[in-house]
Amino acid sequence: MLPLLLLLLWAGALAQEQRFRLEGPESLTVQEGLCVLLPCRLPPIYSLRYIYYGYWFLEGADVPVATNDPHEEVQEETRGRFHLLWDLSSKNCSLRIRDARRRDTAVYFFQLKQKWPNFGYTSYVSSKLSVCVLALTHRPSISIPGTLESGCSRTLNCSVPWACEQGTPPIFSWMSAAPTSLGPRTTQSSVLTITPRPQDHSTNLTCQVTFPGVGVTMERTIQLNVSLPCPYTPSLTLCTSLPKALKILQNTSSLPVLEGQALRLLCDADGNPPAHLSWFQGFPALNATPISNTGVLELSQVGSAEEGGFTCRAQHPLGSLQISLSLFVQCECGEVRESVGSWAWCCSLRVKTRRKKAAQSVQNMDDVNPVMVSGSRVSDRDLNFHSALPLLNAALRKDPKAFLH
Repeated sequence: MLPLLLLLLWAGALAQEQRFRLEGPESLTVQEGLCVLLPCRLPPIYSLRYIYYGYWFLEGADVPVATNDPHEEVQEETRGRFHLLWDLSSKNCSLRIRDARRRDTAVYFFQLKQKWPNFGYTSYVSSKLSVCVLALTHRPSISIPGTLESGCSRTLNCSVPWACEQGTPPIFSWMSAAPTSLGPRTTQSSVLTITPRPQDHSTNLTCQVTFPGVGVTMERTIQLNVSLPCPYTPSLTLCTSLPKALKILQNTSSLPVLEGQALRLLCDADGNPPAHLSWFQGFPALNATPISNTGVLELSQVGSAEEGGFTCRAQHPLGSLQISLSLFVQCECGEVRESVGSWAWCCSLRVKTRRKKAAQSVQNMDDVNPVMVSGSRVSDRDLNFHSALPLLNAALRKDPKAFLH
């Protein structure tokens, strides 16, 4: 009778719980959709004479969230997401949670059962560890190696380095108005090849990342900074001492002006980054000295010395382009010169060019738009440098006040 009582007392002792502390912090935080590791190290009790099983529990629950015991069920909510990292040789009993969900916020503890081959066990219960799952605030990162140039392909990379590789792979989506093609992807990044156009400058490009394990989507949007060849649409504007009634000689490289007339030439070139503009007299070589280091050239009184060519050059990091204007000085006598001498008008000239290689000049288009002279339409076939001023003279004689504003 006594041996049986001792045996029962011994078996009861084997079923008693013993406590040990987990190493590390008492609480952890993780953002939803990501992974978190609950560190655990087994107490120094390992022996080949016993069978060991580990269990992670939610506080107050009887069914474990993870275990290495093949005869034990785990909670449906945690199956496949909670994994016991069991390794007796390194005394590892840590718990990994992947695709963390907001409802995983709870208090956890670990239990070690040391079983005899035939009966009884000793249970070791760890200290408690709280886990708090927060809303996902991390956003993807977009990297662009080098400069985006119009017409040149570049590779963009959208990455989520904070995502864990053990989690459900995220889904990457790109949105852009520019021509694109998808490249390779990993669990943490996606590659996109983009060939931007001039009109894509300042447009948006978005990388969107969805974590299907929790149904959360995050995105990053950037504004494309496309370096544009310069000038993209160069133009010249001339302000003169004549009235503004006529808009003649558009899309041309030549302009007749009256002797003594004051001119203000404005050169403009679209480009990103902005080009450096300068004016030259004549048709300069690349190393010529400018007469103006801005896009503005003022001629206070046009005379024979100003007759000939003037060139505006746009110097851009992607190349150099230039556009030229030829002035033809006309000498008019009598009533016309007197009648227009004190008036002020502006003549606008805009020239479109086709882009050549860097450091080459741009050939000017030579078509002339129709002209309105005191309400009558003159076709481009009837207009040339010698006929423009007689038409103007005739209009002035007929009704000089028609050109006043």
